[in-house]
Amino acid sequence: MTAAPSTPAPPLLKVEQLQAHLVLRRGVVRAVDGVSLEVNAGETLGLVGESGCGKTMTILALLRLLPRPAGRIVGGAVHLDGTDVLALSEAEMAREWRGRKISMVSQDPLTSLNPVFTIGDQVGAPFRYHGLAQGRGAVRRAVRAVLGRVRIPSPETRMDHYPHQFSGGMRQRAASAMAIACSPRLLIADEPTSNLDVTIQVQMMALYRDVQRETGLGMILITHDLGIAAGLCSRVAVMYAGRIVETGDVRDIYRRPAHPYTQALLGSVPRLGQKQRRLQAIPGQPPSLIDPPPGCRFAARCPRRMARCDEAYPPDFAVAPGHRAACWLAEERP
Repeated sequence: MTAAPSTPAPPLLKVEQLQAHLVLRRGVVRAVDGVSLEVNAGETLGLVGESGCGKTMTILALLRLLPRPAGRIVGGAVHLDGTDVLALSEAEMAREWRGRKISMVSQDPLTSLNPVFTIGDQVGAPFRYHGLAQGRGAVRRAVRAVLGRVRIPSPETRMDHYPHQFSGGMRQRAASAMAIACSPRLLIADEPTSNLDVTIQVQMMALYRDVQRETGLGMILITHDLGIAAGLCSRVAVMYAGRIVETGDVRDIYRRPAHPYTQALLGSVPRLGQKQRRLQAIPGQPPSLIDPPPGCRFAARCPRRMARCDEAYPPDFAVAPGHRAACWLAEERP
């Protein structure tokens, strides 16, 4: 008797047509304009693109931390573990979700670590706030354990040090310890290696892989470094001008990029073993998100521009199983 096929588990995070705007005096900035993505438990999704394409604004919308009073979510749905995050009250988000279910590592640890408090005080704050440890001794034990998890040596001693006594890599580890202190289901890392040298970048990548393997958390890695994304992510979503233009398995996208923007990003990365006199550059600038063009937003910079690119924005076309691209060229791609 043949066993019935198992039903795939629902995604840990499912974002559908998320829209987040910034209402300014000069107009409405469509910073996030219909973003859809999924993250499974134990999976790392890379969110890549140029600076200003909307990566960080997308994440702030997921956390309900858009800048006030300008930022507001105007459409879409966000479900984490089956719960509609956008329907939660601010009190529920603060007490039960931020830090507990969804957490974030910022780009620069100096902006997330307070210089006048010790590392132990700051890493212990999530335990105290969410009631996961009571009393000074219990908090110190919890801090010591999470600092050890992120490979900080001599955590009993280092927890009494201040941020300025830590190196850049150690500060990033401390910030990561704060993020995983309450064992969240989803971890968001906003360019966590951009300010570190190459050796420390490798160590941080190994650290995130180890933590994910130990806890099974889902992860979103925001980066403009395609090398980091290739080494850490299982899937990649390429973002441009507030929209996702291509998604797929990391190997498939790197070997067979379907969108000209993804091709241009990969063409600007130096490759070992290949002699190049000059790296490729993407000409022009991204369009204004106050008054975006009606067609493809990359059309003005695209070397393969067609008339229909200026007329209508392309839908997502299936390029391969699990690989989609919002480009008219992908409509007839074999």
